[in-house]
Amino acid sequence: MTRKIATDKAPAAIGPYSQGMIADKLLFTSGQIAINPATGEIEGKDIVEQTEQVMKNLGALLEEAGCGYKDVVKTTCFLADMGDFAAFNEIYAKYFTEKPARSCVAVKALPKNVLCEVEVIAYLG
Repeated sequence: MTRKIATDKAPAAIGPYSQGMIADKLLFTSGQIAINPATGEIEGKDIVEQTEQVMKNLGALLEEAGCGYKDVVKTTCFLADMGDFAAFNEIYAKYFTEKPARSCVAVKALPKNVLCEVEVIAYLG
């Protein structure tokens, strides 16, 4: 059984995808970038500010699915510049205290030229 997750507390999908999908007891989120859902604008000029907004967006999706950061089992993180890795990690560690499995890669560019994007898989059991 699958169902879509949608909340106005995270940015609306800007393409042909869902904010998240639940499949059995797993939540799969789409990648979240630093869009403030209230304004539709990019929040923050640097990696710290943008990462904070990404985490808020992920938190809203996790809450909508009935779970939290502690239930995340895997993250995939995309950085526009690996030079931001340490600053990104500092903010990331405040939220993902259970230390889920993770991949983190640098990419050539991200939507709306943001500095980071994160997607998660969470266990809803």
